Amino acid sequence: VGTFTSKVTSPQQIITKHGRIDARKCLVAHVGLENFIRNIALPLDLKLPDEVKFNMNGRGRIRSWEEVYLAERVYTKCLGISKRIYQTHAFTHEPDRKLAYFILEEHNERSLSFLPGFDFFVLVFTYYDDDKNVTRVEVQYDQLSFFLHCMGLAQGHAWVTENLITPFALAWAKAFYASGLANPFTFVLQLLLVPCALIYWFLWA
Repeated sequence: VGTFTSKVTSPQQIITKHGRIDARKCLVAHVGLENFIRNIALPLDLKLPDEVKFNMNGRGRIRSWEEVYLAERVYTKCLGISKRIYQTHAFTHEPDRKLAYFILEEHNERSLSFLPGFDFFVLVFTYYDDDKNVTRVEVQYDQLSFFLHCMGLAQGHAWVTENLITPFALAWAKAFYASGLANPFTFVLQLLLVPCALIYWFLWA
């Protein structure tokens, strides 16, 4: 741990917190979300009452496990996913915070031959109460990347981003930083002015 100052933490606090973390080996792999969730609760003897606050990446909030399972069944059908195999990585438990989190790997097989299968990784944070009832689950993932994979466009998008957009963005970043004007106000100003200038150039220039 490096030496640094901060308003909210310190190297000593980080070392102390790390000492209380239980990073046990825990492998759970199952087909289907309901099977996976019921088995991932077993290592910590967690209970799954019907009511839960399930936050899907800030895009949807579900209030019960039955609704979670229903949502998964519906959108897998709509997205042409025939089978999903869920697997844990880096399972970590923080007893002081009543929190367990892990990387969830999804292996997705498709129902249509022209849609490619894909693997996807998600961060899952699970909170529980004193009685070990799961009260809140937060799922975080790259939503754009997920839907690009679903539509079979992920490789094309990656090529365009790497070969066309990134070189331009790096050139802009170097020039912007070298100007000495890099700050939040000038950045937002560029976001407002550049699109307006491009629209003017395409429509009236």
